[in-house]
Amino acid sequence: MGGSLGEMHAKKITHVMDLALKTGAPLIGINDSGGARIQEGVDALSGYGQIFYRNTISSGVVPQISIITGPCAGGAVYSPALTDFVFMVQGANMFITGPQVIKAVTGEEVSAEELGGAATHNRVSGVAHYMATSEDECFQQVRTLLSYLPNNNLEAPARKETEDPPTRVDLSLREVVPLESNKAYDMRDVIMRVVDDGLFFEAQEHYATNILTGFARLNGYSIGIIANQPRVLAGCLDINASDKAARFIRFCDSFNIPIVTFVDVPGFLPGTNQEYGGIIRHGAKMLYAYSEATVPKITLIVRKAYGGAYLAMCSRDLGADQVFAWPGAEIAVMGPEGAANIIFRKEIAEASDPEAMRQEKIADYRERFANPYIAAARGYLDDVIDPAETRPRLACALEVLSSKRESRPAKKHGNIPV
Repeated sequence: MGGSLGEMHAKKITHVMDLALKTGAPLIGINDSGGARIQEGVDALSGYGQIFYRNTISSGVVPQISIITGPCAGGAVYSPALTDFVFMVQGANMFITGPQVIKAVTGEEVSAEELGGAATHNRVSGVAHYMATSEDECFQQVRTLLSYLPNNNLEAPARKETEDPPTRVDLSLREVVPLESNKAYDMRDVIMRVVDDGLFFEAQEHYATNILTGFARLNGYSIGIIANQPRVLAGCLDINASDKAARFIRFCDSFNIPIVTFVDVPGFLPGTNQEYGGIIRHGAKMLYAYSEATVPKITLIVRKAYGGAYLAMCSRDLGADQVFAWPGAEIAVMGPEGAANIIFRKEIAEASDPEAMRQEKIADYRERFANPYIAAARGYLDDVIDPAETRPRLACALEVLSSKRESRPAKKHGNIPV
């Protein structure tokens, strides 16, 4: 019946969902469905409602994973949307209304692949987290993800033995970040030099690429990583990046996975598109998610950390347990160039050589304010560290925080700015 959902079909699914919740087992759905079975009418719709309800009740209790292996339409895409991770096989698609309905209602012509294919949902909409060329590759991706996760929220992720010593020093980390603060580099080069065996299992690799999210291990412990990506939009935070990071942070917090944040952020992306799109509200999701999280939180400031974006990337004030910075880090309300133009505007304008004066004031501001030693002296950093010693310092901090306990005021739930 094209995988369509009917009343008894739904009862079988909800029985397994109830069992997963009772036993604390991860739930995996393999989806290839045309949606509600039309000939069963409201009974089919009721079945979807029962599934959605259980997806919601199970959220944060057991990991929920959806695999899309074929065409999925209507109600068949909302259950995956309620789960934690969505995997798509190329050739499969997801949409609320198919190409024919869209053409009939709006006159717009679009193919099923363009409308809801794996590339569309991994690159454009952000609905999916992983994309595979075959079912075998997809199932292997799911196995890899599960290796980083606990079975439920009452367990910790399994620690895995590694031959990569936690005390390993990597001298190449001293060279990976350019001395010029406006030059780009790939933050993955930093992450993979720090984590166990250089393995970083990235989530939503193709979406909001100005921020990186994913899983790795440090001294055998599973960790979640959030990192700015200077190669894209200079690592600025925008609407999509904020949503991507906030959801990932909340997932890690739900399942007792420590969060390590790599910071190189010049600010929130400016522009009317961002302001009209609600960057204030979306950016606030990161503030909320980091503040709400009670798992161990470790932050490393690699280079830039300016303004509200510095706070949003898990600063001490948002509850970071340990904060480190490299010697070249710049921590300030705004970048030295912009700050000098504002603070010393009069001196620059009146100078015989305005540009020379401007460069002098930029250097003065960088020395007096935009360096990590000022922040360290005021207690916002735990230490300014040699980049080569990043792995041992982070591993030590993670070990110290492995017994962290933090309680919050009793409440029904918070009201995240969705």
